[in-house]
Amino acid sequence: MALTTKAPTDIAQQVDPSQTLRAATALLRNITSHQASRKETSEKTSLLADADEDEVADETPVWLVLTTKKHIIDKKRLKPGKIALPHPYLNTADSSLRICLISADPQRKYKDLIAHQSFPLDLAKRVGRVIGMTKLKAKYKSYESRRQLLSEYDVFLADDRIITYLPQVLGKVFYKGGSKRPIPVTLEGKRQNLDEQGNKRRKLSEGGTKVTKSEVKPSDAAREIERTLSSTLVHLVPSITTSVKVGKSSMEPQQLQENVEAVTQALVEKYVPQKWRNVRSMHIKGPSTAALPIYMTDELWEDEKDVLEEPLAVQDTKKSKKRKASALAQAATENGEGDEVIEVPGPDGQTRRVKKALRKQSLPDAPPVKPSKKRKSEVSEEVDAKAAERAEKAARKEALQQQKAAAKAAVNGTKDVSDVKITQNGETKKVRKTRMKAADMV
Repeated sequence: MALTTKAPTDIAQQVDPSQTLRAATALLRNITSHQASRKETSEKTSLLADADEDEVADETPVWLVLTTKKHIIDKKRLKPGKIALPHPYLNTADSSLRICLISADPQRKYKDLIAHQSFPLDLAKRVGRVIGMTKLKAKYKSYESRRQLLSEYDVFLADDRIITYLPQVLGKVFYKGGSKRPIPVTLEGKRQNLDEQGNKRRKLSEGGTKVTKSEVKPSDAAREIERTLSSTLVHLVPSITTSVKVGKSSMEPQQLQENVEAVTQALVEKYVPQKWRNVRSMHIKGPSTAALPIYMTDELWEDEKDVLEEPLAVQDTKKSKKRKASALAQAATENGEGDEVIEVPGPDGQTRRVKKALRKQSLPDAPPVKPSKKRKSEVSEEVDAKAAERAEKAARKEALQQQKAAAKAAVNGTKDVSDVKITQNGETKKVRKTRMKAADMV
């Protein structure tokens, strides 16, 4: 199966429609057979599974995977982009479609907007609820309340001015799976680029006034909601891979082909820097299927400056470091001191001219430090202190021996009176102790 490779910037020549159609047909056939086999093998229905999850699983999504040569952006964007689809995967004409609109404050303003006479009646019936940001924070704090809100509606639309705050408010209940993640919609009026006199409004930095927007009209809001329901979302992250939902398994191969071509053109022209120069490959796939290629480029680089004219020589790092150190040492010994230029082999095998470092001059040996002499009074004080310490140790030792002897005699049953010398605070005193018999102690 031949693949489309590098070509001019025309989309018709970049992606081959026949290749896209063959890939879409094979992918839908594989998804259908996989679903049939899974229903046959599954004997029992899980009682812990949600009914809402079963409905989502019946419509298996199809993704377009774009691989670029360099990152598309440097930081993650919480506000996704939108690309219109020729065949939306949401059935906007279905009267049973339940829509919840999360608006900015005040809530009453947008409720009146939906209930206005100029707002289309069929769309107003599908918008089952309008909830403001303040009420959403106050009423849906618990995990159970958020799960209940998730199961009540099929699609969640949110004002693009508050879309970045919703991950913290709604949590992983809405953002873990992604099947019912809130879709941004513009609920603001048009920007007024002309002043009261009909002249073009100047920028604020040039002395002009602040930009103002007119009040949103019900017809404009309805048109924006219809356009949002017919679009797919583009979530950009700092990566070389970007996935965009282009359809579902219940579509025809021709419908999926047209969606892929529309998303490919808008995605590359609007979101990819350097456009087709930065595109590496494109695939379509299901949640658990192999990725089928529809486009692959011949060049793996974006710019010619990224290509090296000669390949880098692969050398042993340890040997190159030793060879470089020995060359530096040899050049230093031969040329002597001085600010001279020498040639040194580099790690790539080429010689380089570097300045020779000056030799470190050895410092003369420092004269030995003589110990300072002490005074005679200090020497005599040290001698007296040491002698007193020795005498005190000897006295403590003798007193301990006498106490042991007295205790031993008392155990043997003798009674005697003797004088015992005890040293306290450097003074020796005599203390009379009486030895008693064991019978007298009873």
